[in-house]
Amino acid sequence: MTEEQRDDPYHRVDYRRMIAWPARIEREAPFLGRFLAAAPDPSVLDLGCGTGEHADFLASQGFRTVGIDRSEAQITKAREYEGRHGEAGPRFVVGDFTALGEHTSERFGGAIWLGNGLPHLEDDELATALDGLAERLLPGGVLVLQLLNYERIRAHGIRHLPLNFRDDPAEPGEIVFLRLMTPDGSRHVRFNPTTLALRPGAEPAVELKGAREVRLRTWSRRALETALTAAGFAVREIHGDMIGGDYEAELSTDLVMVARLSTPSA
Repeated sequence: MTEEQRDDPYHRVDYRRMIAWPARIEREAPFLGRFLAAAPDPSVLDLGCGTGEHADFLASQGFRTVGIDRSEAQITKAREYEGRHGEAGPRFVVGDFTALGEHTSERFGGAIWLGNGLPHLEDDELATALDGLAERLLPGGVLVLQLLNYERIRAHGIRHLPLNFRDDPAEPGEIVFLRLMTPDGSRHVRFNPTTLALRPGAEPAVELKGAREVRLRTWSRRALETALTAAGFAVREIHGDMIGGDYEAELSTDLVMVARLSTPSA
């Protein structure tokens, strides 16, 4: 294992195969389109872009898109989408959310931050990332945030996310994606993305392919609203999913926040 892989907890987690992307994109497209259509420019910065499916879709819709992620492995996968839609992109860079200005000098009409990227940041890091994002957005820029609803997870003592099964392209059997969580104090969980090979009838029938541990900040609605406001964003809508459902703290699977940059960026 290389030094870069040791520093990348997701280098063995193939999110492209883990998620049924065509169905997810079809489900979320109307919601994203409604907000991004109102952005001051048809351009989107995708924070925590993972393997690039959202950025690729938005580029196909005519948005100039740039994706950024800390994971070298995820960006390597994402770059397979580069050049598919001409000047619209998408383009992808490995980078730190707290140093956006070092990775792109472009300005964008909107930004999306979907999935598990934001919980990797502690309070000071999130403040720095949001300040940097405000500098990269045009005045009136739109931000769509989505993450797990950790208030529900804590309220119900949830220890794992739903299992995902995919056919194994390398040999007979299936790949199982298991994501375990262990509480770690009042504001964190230990997150263990794990990949198993399932081969019924073989010996062994289940084999561990990869497992890592990441400590995540369990951001709440109130804490995120405070951080967004401090960075110059006004929260416009809050939902419990990516199709516009109501948010209920102890019931909603996700926390989705839509904000607009309310002060001119420098």
